[in-house]
Amino acid sequence: MSSKGKKIFLALSIILPMIIYCYIYYKPIIQNAPFRKKDFVSMDYKWGIKDTLENHYNSATGEYQYVNNVDSVVRKKVFLKSDDILFMHSKANEIGLWNFPDTIGKKSAKALAVPRYEILFKYKEKSKHVVIYGDFDGNPKLLDAAVQMRKIIEETINQAEKRSGK
Repeated sequence: MSSKGKKIFLALSIILPMIIYCYIYYKPIIQNAPFRKKDFVSMDYKWGIKDTLENHYNSATGEYQYVNNVDSVVRKKVFLKSDDILFMHSKANEIGLWNFPDTIGKKSAKALAVPRYEILFKYKEKSKHVVIYGDFDGNPKLLDAAVQMRKIIEETINQAEKRSGK
């Protein structure tokens, strides 16, 4: 058997069955997922130190408002591409955002000096709203996952802002 024939045989006997297995295994999971990308409506992301949460982004309207490093409010229109939405949705699935509790941490007396983040993914039939307090001292894996999701959202919005060039 030639070298080319061996490579084809290897691909057909190992790689192809793995691809078929993955397709058969993950297809029902993806189809039955309560939060499907095709049902995505919008994403809201708010953050701040006080209860007002003066920084926010809404993907439906493209409204992006934040306080910059010289304490002035910046308002822009920044729209996400479908690739950005797909990326955030897949990362939310990967991280397990849908299984997060509605509140990570709790509002305390010192919460006025601690950052708070609100993430809201809206779909046609459901929505997922998560509030994250910066002084969370519970399960470190949950906090790491929440921080990772927050960073993904921020990076995606910042990339969209750079693309818009405004």
